Amino acid sequence: MLYYLFEYLENEYQFPGATLFQFITFRAAMAIILSLLISTIYGKRIINFLRKKQMGESIRELGLDGQAEKAGTPTMGGVIIILSTLVPVLLFAKLDNIYVILLIITTLWMGVIGFTDDYLKIKRKDKEGLAGKFKIIGQVGLGLIVGCTMYFHNDITIKEEKVKSEIEQVVNTGEEVSDFNPAIKSTKTTIPFFKNNEFDYSDLITWISPEMEKYAWLIFIPIVIFIVTAVSNGANLTDGIDGLAAGSSAIMVLTLALFAWVSGNIIFSDYLNVMYIPNSGEMTIYITAFAGALVGFLWYNTYPAQVFMGDTGSLTIGGIIAVIAIAIRKEFLIPILCGIFFIETVSVMMQVSWFKYTKKKHGEGRRIFLMSPLHHHYQKKGIHESKIVTRFWIVGIFLAIIAVITLKVR
Repeated sequence: MLYYLFEYLENEYQFPGATLFQFITFRAAMAIILSLLISTIYGKRIINFLRKKQMGESIRELGLDGQAEKAGTPTMGGVIIILSTLVPVLLFAKLDNIYVILLIITTLWMGVIGFTDDYLKIKRKDKEGLAGKFKIIGQVGLGLIVGCTMYFHNDITIKEEKVKSEIEQVVNTGEEVSDFNPAIKSTKTTIPFFKNNEFDYSDLITWISPEMEKYAWLIFIPIVIFIVTAVSNGANLTDGIDGLAAGSSAIMVLTLALFAWVSGNIIFSDYLNVMYIPNSGEMTIYITAFAGALVGFLWYNTYPAQVFMGDTGSLTIGGIIAVIAIAIRKEFLIPILCGIFFIETVSVMMQVSWFKYTKKKHGEGRRIFLMSPLHHHYQKKGIHESKIVTRFWIVGIFLAIIAVITLKVR
C-alpha cells in the first residue's frame, strides 16, 4: 500500500524521497526490517496469548532427553511467522503482482490447514490432529491452484532473448520496458549444472506429436502438485527440535531471494545468462519479509524454545518455499537447496520401508536409524539438540552456497 501512496506523491507532488519506493532493493530492506521488528516485539505478546489460552504442545513419549520438559510449551507459533510476513508485504509490495498474490494465497491456504491441525491436536489432547488425508487434499488443492495459475495466467511469462537496446534502456532510465522483445508463455524451467540448462515440460509429451504441446498442462500441473506436497511435508518432518525448521528455512529463503531478484532483473539475468522472468523480482519483497519473520521467530524458538511453530508454521513454510522455487523456475534445485528437508524425508521413507520389508521377511521389523526423522537419530546417540541444530544449519549453508554457484557453474 505504501508503494502506491508514494507513487502517487511522486507523480502529483514530486514528494522528496518518494522515488525510493520504486526500487525493489529498498522495499525489500524495509520489509525485512519490519518483519524482524514485528516477530521479535509482538512475538512475545502472541506467545503470552497462546499460553493464556492454554495452547500448549502435547508431547508423545519417544524416550528422548529433555522431551518431558517441553510439554505445555505454546504451539501454533507459526501465526507469528505468518503475521510478520504479511504485514510488510501488504505495506511494501505491489499487490497487483501475480507472483505476490500467489504467495499470499499460499500463506493463507497452508496457514489455515496447519492451524486447523494444531487446534484439533490441542482440543483432542492427542498428536493426530487433522486426518492425514485432509492435509494431503489441502496440499494437492494448493498445488492445483499454483499449477493452473503458472500455466494459464497471462502475466506469468519469460523472455527467451534480451535485446541489447532494452537492457540499455533499463540502465539509462531504471525502468524496464516490454516493447522491444515481447514476453511469452512457456513451460520451460532450468536444470542446475548443465550448460544448456533449459528444459521444457512440453518435451515430455510433444515427442508423441508436436500438436500435443497444448496438453502440456497434463504433465506440468501434476509435477507442481507433487513438488508442493513433498516440500511442505519435508518442512513438517524437519520441525522436530528447537530452531531446526525455522533456521534451515531462513537459509533457504534468503538464497531464493537472490535467485528471485536476479531472475527479475533484466541486467543481471543477462550478465549471468539466466532465464529472465518479467515481474518476478517483486517476489524479493515477499521473500525478504518471510526471511525476517523466520529469523525473528528464532528469537523465541531456539533452545530452549519458548514457542513451537506447529503445523501452522511448518506446512506454511514448506508451501511457500515450494511455490517460490516453482515461480522462479528453480524447482530442480530443491533437492540441493532444500537438502535438509530432503534428507529428513528420505530418512523416514527408508526407515518405514526397511521396517516393513524386514518384518514381512523375518517376522520382526528392523531399523536403519535409531529413530527417524534423522535429527532424532542423533538425539538417540546422545548428541545435544542444540548441537544437532547448529550442525544442520552449517550443512544448510553449505548446500545454499552450492545452489548459488549454479548461477555460473554449468
